[in-house]
Amino acid sequence: MKSVYLFFGVIAIAIVSCKSPKSAISQANIETLDAIVKNQKFHIESDWARPQVTTAMQQVLNSGLLPFGSSSGSISLIGNQNFLTVSKDSISSYLPYYGERQMQVTYGGSDSAIQFDGVMNNYKVEKDKNNGYTISFEAKSKSENFKVYIKLSPNLMSNITLIGSSRFSISYSGTVTPI
Repeated sequence: MKSVYLFFGVIAIAIVSCKSPKSAISQANIETLDAIVKNQKFHIESDWARPQVTTAMQQVLNSGLLPFGSSSGSISLIGNQNFLTVSKDSISSYLPYYGERQMQVTYGGSDSAIQFDGVMNNYKVEKDKNNGYTISFEAKSKSENFKVYIKLSPNLMSNITLIGSSRFSISYSGTVTPI
């Protein structure tokens, strides 16, 4: 009987000791994020693109065209130009797009990246219980409308999700900095 109690005691200690600690977020980071969101002036540079994994994306991976360390669902953007900048009610961006399109690309392929340069519509901000923010709005490129969702964390990490009218959705993860 003692061995059963000893066994369950060891298992309980192992489970409790394997719990990962919460990462400490400083009050300065929380205040910086609050100021960024309040002023509506920030710049995001992404390190990873996360397209929807489809058969076509898997074929691209198999062809060897993606950067080193990438997979069909996670493509490295390190060393590639990309940004999303919000300045009050205006947005500008250049985000490389990986994924499938549901419509023809214009002649010459000039609209392959997601490029915004204009005014946002329906800008909304929600603060979550972990001191992060979710920002949503609508934006328009030259030939397409997008719904944009940005998740900002107190550690100044960002996650952008873009849902286009003629492309499969894609997400980008990176860092946010104030302007």
